[in-house]
Amino acid sequence: MQRLTRDQMAARLARDIAPGSYVNIGIGMPELVANHLDPADEILLHSENGILAMGPMASGADIDPDLVNAGKKPVTLLTGGAYFHHLDSFAIMRGGHLDLCIMGGMQVSAAGDLANWSLGKPGEPPAVGGAMDLAVGARKVYILMEHNAKDGSPKLLQRCTLPLTGLGVVDRIYTDLAVIQVTPAGFQVMEKLVAISDLELQRATGAELRF
Repeated sequence: MQRLTRDQMAARLARDIAPGSYVNIGIGMPELVANHLDPADEILLHSENGILAMGPMASGADIDPDLVNAGKKPVTLLTGGAYFHHLDSFAIMRGGHLDLCIMGGMQVSAAGDLANWSLGKPGEPPAVGGAMDLAVGARKVYILMEHNAKDGSPKLLQRCTLPLTGLGVVDRIYTDLAVIQVTPAGFQVMEKLVAISDLELQRATGAELRF
């Protein structure tokens, strides 16, 4: 079975962002979303380290070592964009000013619980960053992640087994197999993104799917 690449996953999610939205882009796979937005939609990207109106990833002569996103990757700044203090950035995150937050995920439960900051390994340093603030501060939370872990185990579960980032915070999940909405009744498949049967998709998932 052919799965979507990470770039294809990011492009699919980008199509669902409403024009004029204020959107936080998390580190890792979500960073790719910035490369697939139509400038005419005037979507303003926010980065936790203090950027608003962040543009696509920078390359070549466009790289400015002082202009990086929260993942420390070089980015561009759109006309009229700004960068500012970390405290101001967290005020935006916590104050309900973001229409959407796009984050990666390690696990998502059928109730919309999110685990995305720790694998729960002994001695692992804490690395939650602003994920908890974003999970509860943004109006909507979209998760961009592979459907299964490297060992093949499902990442969409009835209950998360890893340390939680937030309870009931996830609205929608974009994987390399499908787009799945979190509803009061659990996971609802909105769209299958590859040639896969309902049964195969269900077998790749650790909670009941509704089709």
